[in-house]
Amino acid sequence: MMKILQDQDLDSIALMPVAIDAMEAALHAKATGKFVSPPRHHVPFPGQGDLVFTVGGILGETPLAGFRVYETFNGTEHTQIVAVWSAADAKLIGIIIGERLGQIRTGAIGGLAIRHLSAPNARTVGILGSGAQARTQLIAAAAVRDITAVRVFSRDERSRTAFAEDMHSELGIAIDPVESAAEAVADADIVLCATSSDAPVIHAADLKPGVHINTVGPKTRQANEIGLDIADAANMIVTDSLEQTQAYASPFFLAGSGHEHRMKELADVVTNTVPARISALDMTLFCSVGLAGTEVMVASAIFDRL
Repeated sequence: MMKILQDQDLDSIALMPVAIDAMEAALHAKATGKFVSPPRHHVPFPGQGDLVFTVGGILGETPLAGFRVYETFNGTEHTQIVAVWSAADAKLIGIIIGERLGQIRTGAIGGLAIRHLSAPNARTVGILGSGAQARTQLIAAAAVRDITAVRVFSRDERSRTAFAEDMHSELGIAIDPVESAAEAVADADIVLCATSSDAPVIHAADLKPGVHINTVGPKTRQANEIGLDIADAANMIVTDSLEQTQAYASPFFLAGSGHEHRMKELADVVTNTVPARISALDMTLFCSVGLAGTEVMVASAIFDRL
């Protein structure tokens, strides 16, 4: 029977391990040529915005196919739709309506990067941003590492205080709101950048050796939440889709810097084709661009669970 789920049906904490494992399976499939993931497609509606489609799925014994569509129209509320089919028998498995699946999916990609790129004994997290993406990035970090302490900074004091209170209540982890970005990331084992800033919010000098950084916010030349100094310092730079970094409407923030040629695919790290760390002091950087098609895999895993 086809399932229809909405935001209220999706518990981000309970479903995050399911989503991370689905993401790992997707990247194993990608590494072996069994993942279908063309770049996202924009359909413009002049003066209003775009409809944006991502299509994808997996080949093999239980093939899946599906799509996500979201809009950039001028409104205060935004809705996404994800649909999943069995490619073997053309059955529509289900539909998920709302924004939470996308947040869980992005969190899961970040969690998978943390699982494979951060130090195994990473315990402390510094977070920049206090919105929905920051929340799911932290939930994902806690799903793959034994996190014991968190510091959070965002420009709005009330937002960072509310974030700290809410996430402590949900995760049972000590979370302190702090007064600056540098204070948030000082001595952190894992740094999560999930801002809307168009200028770098932290610098390489703020970070300790051995840190792992996830950046999920702006990453173009015109707007980027981290700067080239962090790419300069990073021993390893990884993304979930090299193809999508080259398909940005505005050039990717590493384009022309020389660092774009250093980037590795997360799928190759997950499958041990590329080593994540040579030394405990290595700095690793993950640039999340949202690998198209992965929401289909996550949605399918959620349907199986629910």
